[in-house]
Amino acid sequence: MLKGVLTVGGWTMASRVLGFARDMLIAAKLGAGPMADAFFVALKLPNLFRRLFGEGAFNAAFVPAFAGTLAVQGPQVAKQLAERMAAIMTIWLSSLVVVGIVFMPQIMHVLAPGFADDPAKFGLTIELTRITFPYLLLICLTALVSGVLNGLDKFAAAAAAPIFFNLLSMAALLFLTPYVATPAHALAWGVTISGAVQLGLVLWACAHAGMALHFLRLPSLAPDVQQVLKKMIPGVLGAGVTQLNLAVDVIIASLLPAGAVSYLYYADRVGQLPLGVIGAAIGTAMLPLLSRQVRGGESLSAHRTMNRATELSLLLCLPAALGQAAAAVPIIQVLFVRGAFTEAQGLATSAALAAYAIGLPAYVLVKVFAPGFFARGDTATPVKIGFAAVGMNLALNLVLSFWLEHVGVALATALAAWFNAGMLGWILYRRRQFVPDRRLRQRAPRLLLAGVVMAGVLVALQALLFPAQGLLKYAALALLIAAGGVAYFGLALLLRGYDLNELKALLRRRRKTAVAKTGA
Repeated sequence: MLKGVLTVGGWTMASRVLGFARDMLIAAKLGAGPMADAFFVALKLPNLFRRLFGEGAFNAAFVPAFAGTLAVQGPQVAKQLAERMAAIMTIWLSSLVVVGIVFMPQIMHVLAPGFADDPAKFGLTIELTRITFPYLLLICLTALVSGVLNGLDKFAAAAAAPIFFNLLSMAALLFLTPYVATPAHALAWGVTISGAVQLGLVLWACAHAGMALHFLRLPSLAPDVQQVLKKMIPGVLGAGVTQLNLAVDVIIASLLPAGAVSYLYYADRVGQLPLGVIGAAIGTAMLPLLSRQVRGGESLSAHRTMNRATELSLLLCLPAALGQAAAAVPIIQVLFVRGAFTEAQGLATSAALAAYAIGLPAYVLVKVFAPGFFARGDTATPVKIGFAAVGMNLALNLVLSFWLEHVGVALATALAAWFNAGMLGWILYRRRQFVPDRRLRQRAPRLLLAGVVMAGVLVALQALLFPAQGLLKYAALALLIAAGGVAYFGLALLLRGYDLNELKALLRRRRKTAVAKTGA
């Protein structure tokens, strides 16, 4: 599993670094005003559907089925399953794209009702979303092919594909802007073009892995397809609950003063770095492995996989969360405050980042606990938990945004995530499908203590390193992050929160495996 985690995490890290470069460019060109708000809502809508019908629900139902079919019935039958699902998804999502483009004004009255008070901003949002909406079809098909690759234990291409989203978005903003109405229009076209490029990349990788897929075939509701769809339907409901949480955030933010949507977007982008690198990597690598262990009756191995994934998640996400909360101001100041993005906008974004950081360990733990249900074919239980989380998020949003404006929206999201993670973990524990072993029980408190001390170090160092200006502020931020990393991992090692020799041994095994495969 570690090999898959490192592969996905490495490519995801590269994508996130490029994503920061993209967001820094957007901040400098668009700032956090009405145009930025319009573009971020236009980007949010296809992403909501992507997560609903693509990555989350689909992968939860499809990857275990594909991996099991591949192991039991062979690659040809597994390929037929993938192609049948692709045909159904293509027809369904193409229809959704057409309907969405036609009825976009009505959709925007629901998703961003606060924008209707500004006709120019509302009209711009509709235009941009119509441009970006085909992206959901392209990226959902990319998710399907990526699921095939993950089932084949080929993680690199699927993890690398998002890099093109960032590269093409930046290229569009830099070179397409003179030929379209606004920089936001250029960004919107870059998004859709990147979807086509990402789909092409994973299709090529799949063919290279010996499983070339063909989408242009009549859809078939064969028994294996029906089985995936039956498992996918509650998964869609569960994913829909999560996306409803995000939609609630957008709706509430649209009713707040101008810039709220942008503050939340920039803060969320920073928070998504560890979530993408740690949570998505562990979740992606865990699901096919855990599915094979459950199908094979290897209960002890499945138990060990859950514990080590939880331990690895805490080791990596606790310093990220506490570090973001403690150093939110210098992080945002260095990354975004330039050009059209003002100092005041930076402080507003920093407050949102600190609030989002509270929920970061919960976001990652959800990625760890969810495969415990999906690998056993249980996609219904997370739905029930999700509905409760939506109600909690909505209630907290209404209360906290009244007092804290956009920061309340971020804080409500974080608290709802803790509720989600806590309930998933508790139910797995009651079913004896996840029982923290002695090693995890010993190491988790030590990692938390190391993280708290690290946060104190970061707060103290900020007074010395800032207010650095110009190029020095980049060096100051790098030094701050390095000092935090040394403080955390050094203290965690002294407290025996992790075993350095064990990590080295795992990395050596990964390198030996890579060399053996290369030689073969």
